[in-house]
Amino acid sequence: MREQLMEILKELRPDVDFEKEKALVSDGILDSFDIVSLVGELNAQFSIAIGVDELEPENFDTVDAIQALVSRLED
Repeated sequence: MREQLMEILKELRPDVDFEKEKALVSDGILDSFDIVSLVGELNAQFSIAIGVDELEPENFDTVDAIQALVSRLED
């Protein structure tokens, strides 16, 4: 799953080396538009529905946080 997330992030922001950057939202790497696009891709690729209540900034601070959100929603 981490590899899929990394691919989505690289497509969204080809200018960022996500292997080096650990903080995403807190460092301003992903903005609101990126998060909306990311949620759309996650919904499409993982067949999960991320609701408005899940759009907390801490869920998108790091790749690990995004992975944890997806894992929690898949269960």
